[in-house]
Amino acid sequence: MPHARTLTRPTAPVIAPASVAPTAAAPTTLVAFGCDPDEERLLCELGARFATHVTVAEEPLTPASAALARGSRCVSVSHKVPVARAALDALAAAGVTLLTTRSVGTNHVDVKHARSLGITVEAVGYAPDGVADFTVLLILTALRGARDMLRRGETFDYRLGPARGRDLRDLTVGVVGAGRIGSAVAHRLRGFGCRLLLHDAAGAPGSVPLTTLLSQSDVVTLHTPLTDQTYHLLDAERLALLPRGAVVVNTGRGGLIDTAALLVALEDGRLGGAALDVVEGEDGVFYADAADAAAAAVPEPLRRLHALPQVVITPHTAYYTEGALRDTVTRTLEACLRGATPAGAARVSTLRAARVP
Repeated sequence: MPHARTLTRPTAPVIAPASVAPTAAAPTTLVAFGCDPDEERLLCELGARFATHVTVAEEPLTPASAALARGSRCVSVSHKVPVARAALDALAAAGVTLLTTRSVGTNHVDVKHARSLGITVEAVGYAPDGVADFTVLLILTALRGARDMLRRGETFDYRLGPARGRDLRDLTVGVVGAGRIGSAVAHRLRGFGCRLLLHDAAGAPGSVPLTTLLSQSDVVTLHTPLTDQTYHLLDAERLALLPRGAVVVNTGRGGLIDTAALLVALEDGRLGGAALDVVEGEDGVFYADAADAAAAAVPEPLRRLHALPQVVITPHTAYYTEGALRDTVTRTLEACLRGATPAGAARVSTLRAARVP
């Protein structure tokens, strides 16, 4: 039987400047699925400021748990678990009209099916700084062989590695995707003095063809949404365009890279390394301890990647900062408020003007 906790009651007043009278409206309700404890804490703290009745379910959205949303038009889900069609059907039956996902992507939700049911799907973005910082960390980790260095240091082996690192200022870095995150990454990289190339499907200023970027880049970092058009954006043919010894970095979505083709390029030595915060087949593996009993669930391609010393793998954690969490929860509540009442947009503007940092 699905269960949840109610965090805030719809009795808290809307915070507004003295010159602005709060809008009279029915209290907004939100059901948030798959919440971590820190998400729950912030939903409780900020929900009261938005005069929002918040119910939290630790379990993800499923056909069964969707019953918790009955009576609410807004739900929020995590990116960690795919949303099945049957769950969307159950939400529609419960009267839900808005589904927000606490992520910058919506590839884990069947958006087309949701729309056919009358459910709007919104991604709630957050400041790009955490992901951009982490991307630079991964680039430097790969170029300096830090994975091997740190691993040997754990056993008090302080010898230098067999290969010297590379200086960023001597390299060309290709940034694929000129959205908020890709632009923030490019901004940070300029400080290292490296040559930068940018490819953006929307034709951002300074964008070069993808083939040009790949053929000239020593490091390629991916910051584009996962869609039917970008699935396996880096396949065998495009990976073959990279200069020998190049490094691939991915903090976007695992499906942007054809893992089988990447493994071939790494194992035969054509690529110098990869730093991956996201990988194909991560669902059900990342965010769990797979060291012992669950190890059999780790896909073979992921095992092969881990076995390569020039590969760095982190568990989809680039977004995992306090600032990004606060942004995500705030924008989740704003989206719910906008979508729940005719006066929602005005109420969000009022709250933005009055919110205490």
